[in-house]
Amino acid sequence: MSEYRIEHDSMGEMQVPADRYWAAQTQRSFQNFKIGTETMPQEIIRAFGILKKCAAKANALCRPEKMTKEKCDYICRAADEVIKGALSDHFPLVVWQTGSGTQSNMNANEVIANRGNALSGKVLLHPNDDVNMSQSSNDTFPTAMHIAAVLSVEDALLPEIDAMIATLRQLEEDNRGVVKSGRTHLQDATPIAFSQEIAGWRGGLETPREMLLSALPYLRRLALGGTAVGTGLNCPAGFADLAAKLISEETGKDFQSEGNKFHALTSKDAMVFAHGALKALAANLWKFANDVRHLASGPRCGLGEITIPENEPGSSIMPGKVNPTQCEAVTMVAAQVIGNDATIGVAASQGNFELNVFMPVIAYNFLQSCRLLKDALRSFRVNCVCGIRANKEKMHENLHRSLMLVTALNPYIGYENAAKTAKKAYKENISLKEACVALGFLSAERFDEVFHPEEMI
Repeated sequence: MSEYRIEHDSMGEMQVPADRYWAAQTQRSFQNFKIGTETMPQEIIRAFGILKKCAAKANALCRPEKMTKEKCDYICRAADEVIKGALSDHFPLVVWQTGSGTQSNMNANEVIANRGNALSGKVLLHPNDDVNMSQSSNDTFPTAMHIAAVLSVEDALLPEIDAMIATLRQLEEDNRGVVKSGRTHLQDATPIAFSQEIAGWRGGLETPREMLLSALPYLRRLALGGTAVGTGLNCPAGFADLAAKLISEETGKDFQSEGNKFHALTSKDAMVFAHGALKALAANLWKFANDVRHLASGPRCGLGEITIPENEPGSSIMPGKVNPTQCEAVTMVAAQVIGNDATIGVAASQGNFELNVFMPVIAYNFLQSCRLLKDALRSFRVNCVCGIRANKEKMHENLHRSLMLVTALNPYIGYENAAKTAKKAYKENISLKEACVALGFLSAERFDEVFHPEEMI
């Protein structure tokens, strides 16, 4: 059996691996773009399967003389295999290709056509005439990008955000009544309940979640039907709305046809806006992870106010050392997501006339951010946050050693006298009570009456 078969396109013949369903255009891209190792994300490939299936069904209704029931059935069967991931090995193209994603669109057309032909046992489907009917790469790639973005946010990322929020709510309940020293500017501040500190972490997830939800309506608008430049050339009336309706039914999401196709093809503002919420989530996760690793620092020479799970040895030379590795992973993910946001913003600014030609890198970075945040949230929750325990003794010790408790004396001795009390206590390494009494601001009995750190929260 031959190792290759001959396929052709408008430029001529190409040798294609005999065991692959792609054809000449995919092969040209595979050979011409040996750049990096980043292949088109699986989420995009799945979205193309959804798009091609629904486009065939829409064409069967709009153009039954061209998209026969037989053709539609075999396109749908092949597309279902793409959706399930059964044909992933037949999508070899890298992200660093044509900026419109034309070659990945043709990859989907060729694989679905050839797989459909294999299933039918005859040459039934043509990649351009049938699988790509009423479409252009210029409207299919942004459509696939939006489908993939919505599915990634709603079905993958949001559940992990919700799981972390639930874990933090439980951690709040478990630590009701535990009071500790607050900190601002990395310096001692007035007291705070540990549950209140945890509530701050929780809010850092809940607010970006709301931001993501506010961005989803823009991602649900699909470019499909604009074809090459937004005019809808070669696309029958009603196709765009019908395809969006069918995509909604296929995915269980509420997609609509974008009313302004000229905007849909050239502007990627919806991806920029949505990724801004991902960046906000990353920034808050960075802060959350930093708090955890600083509070857990020690075990003897740091803050030591919480303990976290010991998951693996922390050093190849220092026996017994354990490091906050989950926190470090989260902060690296956050750094990557923030970098991805810069790339997406720059790429989205580069629309020229009727098309943006940075779409593959926008899609790659957006989907990578979703994937990394989803995985990092789960890993951080399961391997760290669920195991956070308050070191109540250390919290109590730090609280009562804090000079900022002097703030409670302001109503009784005034700001300036309170400042003198704190400075004397610090300079002479004595308690606030001793300093206050020595300065004659309050008697020992009166000090005890008004000074209650646990009530300062």
